[in-house]
Amino acid sequence: FHSKCFTLQTVLRFFMNQKATIGYSFMALLTIGGERVFSMVSFQCPCNHDQNFAYGLTFLLGPAAVLLVLGLFFSIRFWRLYTGCCLNPMKLCPSGNCFGCLRVLVSIFTGACVAPIMWLSVALLNGTFYECAVSGVNDNVVVDLFCKNKTMQCRQELARVPCDRSKLSKDERMELLLMFRAQSQILGWCIIIISAFLGLVGTCCKNCRSRVSYLQLTFWRRYIEKEKEHFDAFAVEYATRLAERNLKSFFDNKEPEPFPFPNLKAWEEISAYYTFTKSEQYYSTLQRYVERADRDFNPEKRPVMELDYGIEMT
Repeated sequence: FHSKCFTLQTVLRFFMNQKATIGYSFMALLTIGGERVFSMVSFQCPCNHDQNFAYGLTFLLGPAAVLLVLGLFFSIRFWRLYTGCCLNPMKLCPSGNCFGCLRVLVSIFTGACVAPIMWLSVALLNGTFYECAVSGVNDNVVVDLFCKNKTMQCRQELARVPCDRSKLSKDERMELLLMFRAQSQILGWCIIIISAFLGLVGTCCKNCRSRVSYLQLTFWRRYIEKEKEHFDAFAVEYATRLAERNLKSFFDNKEPEPFPFPNLKAWEEISAYYTFTKSEQYYSTLQRYVERADRDFNPEKRPVMELDYGIEMT
């Protein structure tokens, strides 16, 4: 029994350590599946010079733009940095550290670009959207590239090639399709290679400039994960206790019991985005706050939000 439990813990630990890789692999599978669904179900190239380019480009870039927006929308780091900055712009650059703020924004944007890059790579490797888009380009340079040493009919029928409705011969049409597909796949592999290279260079630069050792950096990441897990658990526990206290006071029709609760300033301080510095060697804003010598231990008299502007919670 103990051997089975140890084996199970080892497997779970392995999956937890590789959760980033597993997450990206799952994202890649979803991207491939989504691209195939788009190609087979909803995509129908109009096959005319006026609409091919716009239609193909919309299917190629539209989902990528949506994935980028969703990546930012579901980014906890983005909302942690952005929340409240309209009322207090200095939250974006605390202590005037604009370079640090820019670095964090670049990191957030880079993380949100993973899914769009996956979509563009898969879509270009498949080639369906690119074939439709490029066949509708009326630029003489592009048309000459595909119809070089061919008849005038090639120029006239180029937009119909993706739909198998052109008057060109079967061999000539297949040759054009292969040229479209080759260009599309070359662009797809270029995006993959450039993204992988930039990712490697960015990671190397980040680790090279790290102020802590590799093992301490690993510990730091583990600590952030555990702090978030326990914060969520404590938040649920205290929210439950506060709800029970308020409901008990309401239904018993009496004064609520005292409830210790962090003040608004404390919430602001632990919500700030934290970067490691030599002068303040803490692992998070929470640790920096609780270890402050001048920490304010006076709780809120009432656990409420006292804000100048109303917030609607849905």
